[in-house]
Amino acid sequence: MSRAAVPGLPSRHPIGEQLPALYADDDFAQRFTAGLDTVLAPVFTTLDNLPSYFDPRLAPADFLAWLATWVGGADDPRWPLAPRREAVARAVELHRWSGTRRGLVEALRLVLGVSAEITGDGGAAWSSTAGAALPPAPADEVVVRVWPRHGGAVDAAHELDADRVRALVRSLCPVHTVCRVEVLPGPPTSEEG
Repeated sequence: MSRAAVPGLPSRHPIGEQLPALYADDDFAQRFTAGLDTVLAPVFTTLDNLPSYFDPRLAPADFLAWLATWVGGADDPRWPLAPRREAVARAVELHRWSGTRRGLVEALRLVLGVSAEITGDGGAAWSSTAGAALPPAPADEVVVRVWPRHGGAVDAAHELDADRVRALVRSLCPVHTVCRVEVLPGPPTSEEG
């Protein structure tokens, strides 16, 4: 991430023009300050555009990975730039839904561009009545079905993509749950669900 030495970048605040009138016609002073202008121009440009650096949708691509670390966002340089920007922009919102069905579905859609359906609750059971008998034990497995959105490239034949889906699900599912991932070629039919 370097903002220095941008060839031909003009300074918006040339030092030579700000010198006292005595140095306005001094060739050495003007050449000397022009050299400083070359060094300071990227600094001024960065400072003039500083708010854009903190907006993931506008930040320079090389700054995006660092910005993702600030908000705990997912960022993978292999992803296209637009999904990377959106993942960083929505990182705080996704943290709010961490460990929930909604959070997992949104993360899969946002990060990998796939649709998902989640069944099972990971073995959680509760009762609204104090001292009541426990409800029957629920299934302890969460099934995550994933399929491409709008002709995407995730299917069982693409092992790398399926591995990325599994890795993301594994990183987002609560630790105490068992998550099984099924990568489907298209949306599940009513017989599958």
